[in-house]
Amino acid sequence: MAKTFKKICIYGVGLMGGSLALACKKANPNIEIVGAGRNEAHLKEAQALGVIDSFSTNMATALDGVELVVFAMPVGAMEAAFEQVQPFLGDSILLTDLGSTKGNVVALANRILKPFVKNFVPGHPIAGTEKSGAAAAFAELFQQRRVILTPTEITDTNAIKRIAALWQACGAEVVEMPVAHHDEVLAATSHLPHMLAFSLVDTLSKMNDKQEIFKYAAGGFRDFTRIASSSPEMWQDICVANADSLVAVIEKFQTDLSALSKAIQAGDKETISRIFIRAKKARDQFSNEL
Repeated sequence: MAKTFKKICIYGVGLMGGSLALACKKANPNIEIVGAGRNEAHLKEAQALGVIDSFSTNMATALDGVELVVFAMPVGAMEAAFEQVQPFLGDSILLTDLGSTKGNVVALANRILKPFVKNFVPGHPIAGTEKSGAAAAFAELFQQRRVILTPTEITDTNAIKRIAALWQACGAEVVEMPVAHHDEVLAATSHLPHMLAFSLVDTLSKMNDKQEIFKYAAGGFRDFTRIASSSPEMWQDICVANADSLVAVIEKFQTDLSALSKAIQAGDKETISRIFIRAKKARDQFSNEL
């Protein structure tokens, strides 16, 4: 349970870190949440909103007496955050992150967080919205959502159990997955859809009659492109961090899209129908499993 932690530090109090703070408070009103980061104005806002109890931009102060540090910044900022925190760690402090890629984060942790890397439990909550900042945080973000933990062979077993229990107390379903497999799966199921949304909106925005196109966009367009309002900073970091897996699935999609384009050009209704039927069957099955 979250009650096993009396005091935690969340480094990066945006949508994800802020929502975790609120979820922990909901599960255990007595827990103390300290915010940390470089932007004092953002931290003051989070405190004023009641997302965190206190904050500090000084890592020695922020980590004083904490039992857990949560790294909740874009993956491109993890290296600097690890370096800032490392000198003030102790054997009793557990560590986890909320990053959308795991291979690069684990590599950084192995290099920077020694000798405390055994206490680091890499994590990725499969949740979020297109909004950002502490003002967008809400306690129910992780309810009935999966959180993937990707411990390595050196991760302490008790640390894994405690982090899993914290997420479960926040209403999440916890699963474990190897690091490399996580990055392959998420490249296809999360990262690619975001790339498609960003790319589609960018393409349409460059067309001469873009105002008319967006004016007559229906619900399907709004639903599909909603995630293009997500943080460009966060998603550019994800692209770079998970480049190999993401490029592989983009190339696969390009091949299949090209095949569909050729079928449409040729008036090949049989091929078009086969693709659509196969896709509908897969989507319906996926919907039924949610």
